[in-house]
Parts: sequence; C-alpha cells; structure tokens
Amino acid sequence: MASAVTLLIAGTPAVTASAGPADTDRAAPGRTVWAGSWAAAVTRGNTVGLTNTGLNDQSIRMTVQTTVGGDRVRIRLTNLYGEQAVKVGHATVARPNTATADDRSDVVPGSVRELTFQGATSATINKGAELLSDPLTFPVREQEDLVVTLYFPVLTGPVTFHGQSRATNFIGATDLTTATGGTGFTIKPDCCWMFLSGVDVERRLSPGSVVVLGDSIGDGNGSTVNADRRWPDLLAARLIDARPEVRTPGVLNLSLSGNRLNHEGTEPGAGGFPGYYELGPNALARLNEDVFPQTGVRTLITHLGINDIWMNGDSAEAIIAALRQVNRQAQERGLTSLVGTITPYEGNGGPGVWTEEKEATRQAVNNWLRGAGRAEFDGVLDFDAVLRDPARPSRLLPAYDAGDHIHPNDAGAQAMANAVPLRLLGL
Repeated sequence: MASAVTLLIAGTPAVTASAGPADTDRAAPGRTVWAGSWAAAVTRGNTVGLTNTGLNDQSIRMTVQTTVGGDRVRIRLTNLYGEQAVKVGHATVARPNTATADDRSDVVPGSVRELTFQGATSATINKGAELLSDPLTFPVREQEDLVVTLYFPVLTGPVTFHGQSRATNFIGATDLTTATGGTGFTIKPDCCWMFLSGVDVERRLSPGSVVVLGDSIGDGNGSTVNADRRWPDLLAARLIDARPEVRTPGVLNLSLSGNRLNHEGTEPGAGGFPGYYELGPNALARLNEDVFPQTGVRTLITHLGINDIWMNGDSAEAIIAALRQVNRQAQERGLTSLVGTITPYEGNGGPGVWTEEKEATRQAVNNWLRGAGRAEFDGVLDFDAVLRDPARPSRLLPAYDAGDHIHPNDAGAQAMANAVPLRLLGL
C-alpha cells in the first residue's frame, strides 16, 4: 500500500524453542484427507474505489501459487465482509499459459475446468458467509500456479478482498471465465484477490499446515511482484526440498499489510497515516477467521507488533500482553505456537515514525521474547537477529533492505525463511 510510511509485518527466526506439530494425519487405506495449500486473509473493501463499489457484470482472473499438491482441488470463496448476498455466475480453474507473451492472463487451452457448487455452475455467497466448491479432479503440484476466474453477473457491493497480492490480477467486462486469452481483461491491478480465500488439495496423507499470522513483512511488501518471493513462500520451498510429496506441510500465509495486535485497520497512525479497512481488524479478532478454521492447521507463526509501535506508540507491556493471548489461545487448541521477534525499522517514514523511545519498546519486546517468552511459546524465531545491521542494530542490514528501511527485499525474505528451524515444524 502506498503511503508516507510503508506497512509492516514480522516473522523470522534465529531460533529457540521446543515442540513441533502433532502427529501426521494418515488416511485409512484407500481414503484421503484434505490439506490447505494456499490461503489469504481478507478484509472489507475500502471506502472509495473499485473495492467499495464492487464488480458488476465483470470477471476477475487471479493467480495463486499452491504450497502442497494433490489429485483433487476445492476452492474457498468468501463474502465475510460484504453488505449483501453475492451472486457467482460462473467459476473456473485453469493453468497459466507461460508460453505466451501476455502478462499472466492467458491460460493453457484445454486446462480450463468448471467449478461447481452442489452440482450447480452458479451459486450465491450469503452475506457474511463462505462458499466451498465441489471437489474437482485436477491434479496440482507443489508450488504450482493456478488461475481462478470468477464472474459476477450483478453488482456485488463492497468486496471482501486481500489488498496486497503482489501479483497482477485481471478484471474485464462480461463472463470471461472460459476465455483462454486475456484480451478482454482491461483492468490490471498489481493487487487484490477478491472473494477468493483458499485452495485445498486432497492427498493420501498430510502433516497439517503452518499458518503465518503477520503484517506486511509476511505479506511481501518489498518483494518482487509476480515472483512469489514472500518469506512464507520461500519457507514452503524449503519444506518441499526437505520432505517432498505427501509428507510436506502446507504453508498458509494469512499476513495482512499494516495489521496490528491491538488496533483496527481504520485507526490512524504516526506520520499522518490515515488507516484503511484493508489493514484488517486487530490480530486477536482475526484468530477465529484467519487461523483456527484453516484446513489442517497444526502450527501458528505469529509475527506482529511493529505497526503497534510505529503507528500508535504502544507500550511493550501492551504488545507482550497481546502476543501472550494469541499464544494461549493457539496452544489451548492444540497448535504449536511460534513467534517472531520484531525487526528494525529506523529510517522509515517522517518525524515521529521512528524514535528512540519506540526503539526502546521494540528492544523490550524482543528481550522478553528471548527471555521469559521462551518458556511460554513453543519456539521463538529471532528475525531481528537475522535482518539487523550489526553496526547499527536499529536498522535493517543494507543487503536485506527493500529501500524503505522497514521491509526486507527478496534476499532478506530468503534469510528469514532460512532462519526457521524446520525441526520446529516437525521435520
């Protein structure tokens, strides 16, 4: 999101911890299980623009990358923050045509498959509800791009969406769900998955999934667009290399740019930052929607707090209290709960965004996590130690700085992914 100050998210480790996920889920002979392969956190559309007015006799084509594969697939749609029921006139899944010169809107001829809902090709997503497609035989590989196209024949009203896709998506007039070429898609934003919240795959067995609850650091701000170089993407690649095929846990990135532990997305922040719906509700309010219902969730990685510091000047005590509550609720549901230290951000934004007092708060939170917090969480991932400049610990290492002094670039994201001890994820 463009602003005087760029938004943040946290999560990556130098390491400390204990437990790993629960035992592998094994299907009975001849049976299979569903596993989460991709997911996105969603929010209400903003107060102006396309996300507020919605889609009307329009199609949207969106590309997502799976983390684990399977023989069948099902798609999750959501109208969680809508103001009315939403009609889905047609929906398809396909494979991208990388042989063409078009910008990711072309799909492979013959790969387009129709999605159904209780056998029907159209469906209604009730206000505040979710919609799950019928299972579709459509073999999916690990870290494979899938193209989902949705057609909305009548006005949707404010959309439920994810605002920072770091991928070009496509919007065009009329029903383009079966079009193999992209010429009809005339709106091409580098943002925004709309109404799409998850992709599940059917597998012979699954060790569950890892959910990342973070802000713009996990959401990929600073990473290369259309390259899937967020640190959770790169963690998924490490897991696949370490344990290929059906023994690999999925990685579900539920990060939201600008998200905070103790504040709403619409609350303003330092440096004249106005706040937006797309930053989402406070993190504790997100647990029941973005974490606990995810398919096969076994492990939670929480990397939040930096936005509470720079935007709102929250105390270390307030941040620690929220992190402890997230941890307690996760562990009570049987999840392995990991947490990341808060990364440096000196040099970001204008006056009042970074101050010595706010830096002292960041250090106090991190010292608690490395000390007493280790006894409460199942693991502490010291992303601060990984990304900071040893010569100036309040700043990102220049080699890892995307340029705004708060978000890691692709190399920094890789360093974060590399710093996650796979043994904490059961490997």
